[in-house]
Amino acid sequence: MKAVLRNLRGVLVFSALTVNTLFWFTPLLLLAIVKLLVPVPVARRGLTRVLMAIGESWVAVNRRILAGSGAMQWHAGGIEGLRRDGWYLVVANHQTWVDIVVLQSVLNRRIPFLKFFIKQELVWFPVLGVAWWALDMPFMKRHSPSYLAKHPDQKGKDLEATRKACEKFRQTPTSVINFVEGTRFSEAKREARQSPFRHLLKPRAGGIAVALGSMGELFDHVLDVTVVYPGGIPHFWGMCCGDRVTPVVDVVVRDIDPALCRGDYEGDREFRRTVHAWLGDMWREKDERIEALRPDSPTGAPVT
Repeated sequence: MKAVLRNLRGVLVFSALTVNTLFWFTPLLLLAIVKLLVPVPVARRGLTRVLMAIGESWVAVNRRILAGSGAMQWHAGGIEGLRRDGWYLVVANHQTWVDIVVLQSVLNRRIPFLKFFIKQELVWFPVLGVAWWALDMPFMKRHSPSYLAKHPDQKGKDLEATRKACEKFRQTPTSVINFVEGTRFSEAKREARQSPFRHLLKPRAGGIAVALGSMGELFDHVLDVTVVYPGGIPHFWGMCCGDRVTPVVDVVVRDIDPALCRGDYEGDREFRRTVHAWLGDMWREKDERIEALRPDSPTGAPVT
């Protein structure tokens, strides 16, 4: 009976999230089509702001559904003083799909609507793929090393796509988020990739370097976000079924060195080393922060 009630709760919460998504999907799609057809830049910028407001409302209702069901209660620090009219490059560790829900819940309406880099294949995901397109999420086509070995002419094309995606964000305050590990963390991946960190995979600098090169002078700050789950890494379905998720979110606002915005990542080896060193330092600090925030750490304590 407990299992039946647990799954029934999951169905009800997931259904509420689905209904909310479908409710906002229609105006998103219609306004996105209008924006696609309107050639006037001022009108397009206005429609972009309306679309972002719809996206924020979508996230806000999702947050209320999860909070009302008792599924999530987060603790956050470092979010004071953030602005909705600024440009931010958000860098975060990545452990689970729940990370996206957490980041949206914590940062929604504190900074401009978050834009995630999404794999190109996901544009065909039912409903959500079109919603992501309508919200100007940048779709990326990533090639594996084996593919690039057979098709060397495709080398650098994924970074060029990132550059083009970032260029269109110049007109409206934007928050671009990058999971620089490239995939969700697991202990098996950490060992297979010989990561020097205890709680992180090695960061990949290409995407963030292109974002800085394309929009660096617009970004007010880098938001270095660390997410820790004291109760263990959650699963989305488990959260819907009532598993309590109490993430600790720590935000460090970092200035951007102008030198990081003016180099040629693909053609300048010395500049690549500079970006890698900067990101490596950030990742070492993040690894220490995760260790300190873990519940089994002698210094670990929730951030409020």
